[in-house]
Amino acid sequence: MNTTLKNHKLTATINHRGAELISLKDNDQRDYIWNGNPEFWGKHSPVLFPIVGTLKNNSFHYENQEYHLSRHGFARDMDFELVESTAEKAVFLLSHNSETLKNYPFEFQLQLIYTLEETKLSISYHVFNAGTNTMPFSIGAHPAFALPESFESYEIEFDQNEPLQYHLLENDLVSNETKKLNTQDKKLPLDYTLFELDALIFKTIQSKNLTILENKKPILKVEYEDFPSLGIWTKKAAPFICIEPWFGYSDVLESTGDLLLKEGIQILEPNATFQSIFSIKIL
Repeated sequence: MNTTLKNHKLTATINHRGAELISLKDNDQRDYIWNGNPEFWGKHSPVLFPIVGTLKNNSFHYENQEYHLSRHGFARDMDFELVESTAEKAVFLLSHNSETLKNYPFEFQLQLIYTLEETKLSISYHVFNAGTNTMPFSIGAHPAFALPESFESYEIEFDQNEPLQYHLLENDLVSNETKKLNTQDKKLPLDYTLFELDALIFKTIQSKNLTILENKKPILKVEYEDFPSLGIWTKKAAPFICIEPWFGYSDVLESTGDLLLKEGIQILEPNATFQSIFSIKIL
């Protein structure tokens, strides 16, 4: 089932499965979200929860028990409840249940709030700890933006002039090996060779918005003011680019498997709520 939001500038469609944004169109019917062609990647913009990336051995331990979570967690594959809907706003809810507790022994409520305002779509995450113990979690966005022109026609512009050091992945885990991106006037020309070793993983990044340029013209901006980490990813020959604001990332090679000590993990006290927001602005 899908829910559609619409104003005089944009139309956004969200699939209740995963509360996943599957389309964002302007009045010219240009869709800025990847169409999910499984030949390349069958997702559009999944929510990553309660982990981001991959756990070492796909497992963690908590209170002397071992649990298993697949890459990016389970929220993206679960049906959310639509709890509020207007023309320009929709609120989706996912709560713990007997199945989630088998793999993640924490009681939670996860809300995704989509809001249209002029040429911007905001996506707000609310995580509530409904249990009696502190709750470790990560959460992240994974929007894939459609690139209808040749890949080399695009650039990403960072809002800060900073040394862009990223970590390489090794067996899907974050290694200690780093590389530096070479930008020109804060712009990164896109080239598939950048992603030969998988995603670019920025544990920390000063830039809090990125702009996609098509043939030198800005077309879209991703704003993520409070997110500390970022991933940028595509697949070979795929006509999309993912810009992924994160709270957390894959396990490091030295990970012990203790979820409370995991690098980048968020810790939420009982009855507390975590909130963060990012937005997609069509230029």
